[in-house]
Amino acid sequence: MSAILVLTLFHTLISLVAVVAGLGLIRRLIGNGKDGILAQWFLVTMAVTLVTGFLFPFNGATPAINVGILCTVILLVTLYARYRGRLAGFWRPTYVAGVMLLIFFNTLVLIIQSFQKIGPLHALAPLGNEPAVFACQLILLLASLATGIVAVLRFRPSVSVARASIPSA
Repeated sequence: MSAILVLTLFHTLISLVAVVAGLGLIRRLIGNGKDGILAQWFLVTMAVTLVTGFLFPFNGATPAINVGILCTVILLVTLYARYRGRLAGFWRPTYVAGVMLLIFFNTLVLIIQSFQKIGPLHALAPLGNEPAVFACQLILLLASLATGIVAVLRFRPSVSVARASIPSA
């Protein structure tokens, strides 16, 4: 098995774990529960997703590279809001928005890659700009906006969550 294939498989697997952890985290945020271990899983798997994404051969700026750079900035702000800002004041909605944006972009890439790589989906949209792809992206955008607004309004971390420390490596 080639190194690039191993990297692709690992990157894909960790990206899927990030999506699942992120969806669980959103559920916790909407339910005003503690974000604890789900936040750590999500943030770590997103970081690994981003790092492994930058390990692929570079052939100039692409939408994937641009999304990776944007998500890296969002991740850094989200980490700061969670662990240094302690979710206090402005940092609470910043954290929730960061989580939502990271999940949105990771899921958006999942949708695009699915239409490119999964046979039946590719048959529906061989160019990637057909109505089926647009519909999936629009549904994701609307669901993300609605969920994000509800999460910002409902998530009110307790003192124990707000005083969480940075996890050590």
